[in-house]
Amino acid sequence: MILIVDSGATKSDWIALDENYQRLFLTQTLGLSPEVLTRPVIEDRLANNFELSKNSEKVTHLFFYGAGCGTERMQNSLKEIFSSFFPNAISEVREDTYAAVYATTNIGDQGIVCILGTGSNCSYYDGEVLHQKVVSLGYIPMDDGSGNFFGRKLIRDYYFNKMPKDLAEKFTSEYNLEADVIKENLYKQPNPNTYLATFARFIVENKEHPYCKGVIAKGFQQFINNYVMQFELATKVPISFVGSIAYYLREELKSTLERNDLVVGQIRQKPIDGLVEFHQSNHKKTI
Repeated sequence: MILIVDSGATKSDWIALDENYQRLFLTQTLGLSPEVLTRPVIEDRLANNFELSKNSEKVTHLFFYGAGCGTERMQNSLKEIFSSFFPNAISEVREDTYAAVYATTNIGDQGIVCILGTGSNCSYYDGEVLHQKVVSLGYIPMDDGSGNFFGRKLIRDYYFNKMPKDLAEKFTSEYNLEADVIKENLYKQPNPNTYLATFARFIVENKEHPYCKGVIAKGFQQFINNYVMQFELATKVPISFVGSIAYYLREELKSTLERNDLVVGQIRQKPIDGLVEFHQSNHKKTI
């Protein structure tokens, strides 16, 4: 059995394939980022999934693409966990940017591939090798244009009384904005980045409000300035995206790209289907 996994900060999509790369089952766990979760939490999330627990000894190969897996230390940390949970599997762990590339860009083609979901990232793919100009420092100082970026912006504007009154009243009616609740989730509970990203739903649902339009436009422009424009070929190759923020705000994202004379590539909500297609087409190379 072969497992292919796309793991964001919020949730992980798992697809199991047989030896002929035909689908066996699809399942989900919560996100498994080793940057923000302890080993016991990750092990618990694996163990609580019925399909994974039932088939753990049948897995021969695991291809894991995940948020928080950009360094060798984080990759090795997950491999150790996987070696215990899937004792017969050979595991390959790569950062989630590779999933985005394989899901949107053909091998041999050039392009810039971005993630805009709970977090954000951006890489240049030269057709063979992935290149990054910005090393991510995580959700506190970076993640421009992401779900947690917009969530943080909404909370700050609400507390600094910068959110229009009509929108602030609606915001209050939909979320528990008590200071103690927010601080509990940010400083005492796991996945504070995921918690912040839950507020991004509000900006998507109210994207036609002038305030939200401005926040979205500024957030996407900041992402383009700080990430995309780092690459010399930015205006000459397609810019593709994966992630819920990119998908649900795709028209606003396309408008921002076009204003910057950038070529719009693919925009996919989830890379998992594209990942499966990549491994099906290249299974002799990946195993």
